[in-house]
Amino acid sequence: MSGKADPRAAGEGTTSRTRLDRGRGALGPALELVHTGRAPTRAVLTAELGVTRATAGAVAAELEALGLIRVDARPGAAAGSQGRPSHRLQLAEDGPVALAAQVHADGFRAALVGLGGRIVATAPGCETVDADPAKVLGSVVEAGAELLRETGRRCVGAGLAVPSAVAEPAGLALNPLHLAWPAGAPVREIFAECVRAAGITGPAFAANDVNLAALAEHRHGAGRGARDLLCVATGHRGVGGALVLDGRLHTGSSGLALEVGHLTVNPEGRPCHCGSRGCLDVEADPLAFLTTAGHDPGPEVSLLKQANDLIRHEYADPAVRAAAEALIDRLGLGLAGLVNILNPDRIILGGLHRTLLDADPERLRAVVADRSLWGQSGGVPILACSLDHNSLVGAAELAWQPVLDDPLGALTAA
Repeated sequence: MSGKADPRAAGEGTTSRTRLDRGRGALGPALELVHTGRAPTRAVLTAELGVTRATAGAVAAELEALGLIRVDARPGAAAGSQGRPSHRLQLAEDGPVALAAQVHADGFRAALVGLGGRIVATAPGCETVDADPAKVLGSVVEAGAELLRETGRRCVGAGLAVPSAVAEPAGLALNPLHLAWPAGAPVREIFAECVRAAGITGPAFAANDVNLAALAEHRHGAGRGARDLLCVATGHRGVGGALVLDGRLHTGSSGLALEVGHLTVNPEGRPCHCGSRGCLDVEADPLAFLTTAGHDPGPEVSLLKQANDLIRHEYADPAVRAAAEALIDRLGLGLAGLVNILNPDRIILGGLHRTLLDADPERLRAVVADRSLWGQSGGVPILACSLDHNSLVGAAELAWQPVLDDPLGALTAA
């Protein structure tokens, strides 16, 4: 036997390595396509990435080796179809997870969320929120750490959703009005310290809850496919807004954009925490609805649940219907102003606003059309948010983003 290496084998090895090296730059875009459901097969992935089939195959194989996706090389052909079916790409059901945490006026919750926005496990929610953010965040992180211990899942990082504008770059909660937390609390730093203390690996992030709801809905829910998406929602207290522009969350120069809760919709209305009167924040949230309907809110059940139940089960009551119509008119006025300024191609509504839309969609759409500059001819679709716990899913998206940006670097460095 000759001691010389086979040049063909060397050439094949070089070609394979070159193909993979080229494909590594496509790992992140490829994972995002599968993560958001836009590349269910290798053929679609090849077309979306604009690469050869061999490169797409190498990319898919690398993502599978990282434990992020599964490649089904023998998918069943659809009835009546011709030709060999393409390899099917699926997210790994047993893959890594992100720890997601949410704090709101009526409690907090922790969850583990996999790729694709799939909630893998949740911890029982707490219904009280201490005035000390460190105590609250320590408790919610410990609940998440317990989930990780129970499931044995690898964690890529942690994300936190809070009902406050979060100033960048320091991660300060500037106006946690409904939590009794001090203004300017360094929630991201506190959260990161709690995550480290719990022995959880990966980076930690924090952001406004409605921003995160919009991010989750844009990637996995009712906002998927929209280019310029406006999200307006009311949760347990107050009203928030978020904007996705050209596929990316718009947070402004310092993270404080889209404080839509402080649009005035009733100049003679209720005094607002901001010092003005008649803001959406106090005219179109669950407390405003319950008060307008003459319903005395009790402390035993969250305000959001009380308001939703009243609309869903007692809408025939004239007082309940009149209160709902009043809130719809105020919400529609605010949305019309936002449409005039932002010109979104889709609006999605969450929380109580989703329930109001379900109760009387034609009234809300008519108010927006009548009050917006373009009227019926430029009507924008108004849809309900479709994800359960979308702020939790959005919090997980923060933790998943470094992996989406650089799967190989993020997972091999951890």
